Amino acid sequence: MLIIGIAGGTGSGKTTVVKNIVCSLPTDSVAIIPQDSYYNHQWDVPENVRKLTNFDHPNAFDWKLFEEQIEALRNGQAIEQPTYSYLTCTRQEATIHVEPKDVIIVEGIMALYDQKLRELMDLKIYVDAAPDERLLRVIQRDIAERGHPLEMLIEKYRNVLKPMHDEFIEPTKQFADIIIPNYGGEKRAVDMVRQYIIGCLSTKDSERNRH
Repeated sequence: MLIIGIAGGTGSGKTTVVKNIVCSLPTDSVAIIPQDSYYNHQWDVPENVRKLTNFDHPNAFDWKLFEEQIEALRNGQAIEQPTYSYLTCTRQEATIHVEPKDVIIVEGIMALYDQKLRELMDLKIYVDAAPDERLLRVIQRDIAERGHPLEMLIEKYRNVLKPMHDEFIEPTKQFADIIIPNYGGEKRAVDMVRQYIIGCLSTKDSERNRH
């Protein structure tokens, strides 16, 4: 099993990189674990307070559960991955059953933040993009998909996204084995990652066949 962590700021292109890596791998050989699933449950918090949640701060995540479930997958155990709703700003009762796969991709803005999680990873990737490019992507996405007004998004970027990125996300770049520049030069880097994964899977298949 390979566990790969993919981090990067909001709007950096992590999801696109994950899709490009997965598309050339054997069918049903990959499980993607989004960090967004591991926000704290806030069932006991009034809704008006939940709406003020800073989703870009480390304290917003249930790191203990996150660590336990990734470690369980590494040990060959299935997990019940939590689900989270941004509408209610709390965890849902429904879970997603995830079986161990040859490749586990842990993807999220702070996928490389927690030391114990990093220690469980075989490959750590940081997707890098210029601040203005990330801002434009966030604006395009949130206006199109969530109907947020432009003024609100600019205020959110200034007061939350940028300071949180600078303090908590950007520094995790130092832990990455590979930094993928997501501004036109990512194709070659993604191809290298895919070849690395395919090579590791081929080696493990050969070892299994010998035994």
